[in-house]
Amino acid sequence: MFREIETKEVLILGCGNVLFGDDAFGPEVADRLSVPGVLPDHAYAEDCGTSVRDILFNITVARKRPRMVIIVDAVTLEGRQPGEVFEMDISAMPKIKLPDFSFHQFPTTNMLHEMREQAGIDVRVVACQTAHVPEHVEPGMSAPVIAAVDKAIVLIRQLVTIAPG
Repeated sequence: MFREIETKEVLILGCGNVLFGDDAFGPEVADRLSVPGVLPDHAYAEDCGTSVRDILFNITVARKRPRMVIIVDAVTLEGRQPGEVFEMDISAMPKIKLPDFSFHQFPTTNMLHEMREQAGIDVRVVACQTAHVPEHVEPGMSAPVIAAVDKAIVLIRQLVTIAPG
């Protein structure tokens, strides 16, 4: 894993917990993008589960960094329809929603800002509006979020082709 993360120009990091309903969106997208031939050679997708913080930290301090990092995660925001896939700019996150969009209980948004501003990495967030994230273990995504996986893959493949360099 770390060799690919250290050498690719574009990294796609699927975040989420497969044991909690629609929160499995990020890992499912990353798994589907990991199939040989889906991504160009300069890109790599990894299911980070709930441990993306360590990977982001390693990227931040690495000598060779990717040109683009795409975070893929499920979100719950007002005004969005379940299964809606959209690109979310980290600078446009409403302050009231930062704790909700915390990438699994840590200050990752600050790290993403630092990656963008100090390291010059093009940081993107591909999000999917959830329909159901249970409070207790309950594997299995809802139908709208399952259908959203293909939409996210199309969007990510477009982003990968516009990656600099």
